[in-house]
Amino acid sequence: MTRVLRLAAAAGLVLLAACVGQPVRKGPAVPAALAEQMQHARDAVLLAHPQWALQGRVALTNGQNGGSGRVEWRQDGPQYVVSLSAPITRQSWRMTGDAASAKLEGLAAGPREGSDPEALLRDATGWVIPVGALASWVRGSVDRSLPPGELQFGADGHLARLQQGGWTIEYSGWQSQPALGIDLPARVEASQGDARVRLVVDQWQDGSGGS
Repeated sequence: MTRVLRLAAAAGLVLLAACVGQPVRKGPAVPAALAEQMQHARDAVLLAHPQWALQGRVALTNGQNGGSGRVEWRQDGPQYVVSLSAPITRQSWRMTGDAASAKLEGLAAGPREGSDPEALLRDATGWVIPVGALASWVRGSVDRSLPPGELQFGADGHLARLQQGGWTIEYSGWQSQPALGIDLPARVEASQGDARVRLVVDQWQDGSGGS
């Protein structure tokens, strides 16, 4: 990786970190028991709305290389379409799939398919992105296909950190979603060892296509 690309990747990480400020907390801290009740209520709403979409910015690093770009993600239950575009390298990828299979397009050697989307991405691009679990994590909820996660809440009662499946996911800048009656995270950072995925959500959409 050239020095220019390393600097561009570092700049992308800095910009993503600055895109969403930390929320200002006012009033007394929410008791832990109440925060857990709030999380259970959020989980119930999310389960009832398996169709959603987001547009945002993403920064990736594997400890040696890094990059940043735009991301569009559309989920319909187990089916998903994730598009990544990197303006600096003028590369773009599109992954589609469900619980049983995945297809990655945009590769110089042509499309590739497999049963494990994370392994498919890692082998083809070098990026470690937990696509399956991230579909739940990105909305601030545990992945029910994995062993129970460990949750930590902030003073405002929002989920601040989730540890599950060997990954640590941190949240900040929650956004109100009137159509759902709950908040969704504006910034998500997932890390495992040297692998890190930082996501800033510019827009959430529910299954009806409304924001």
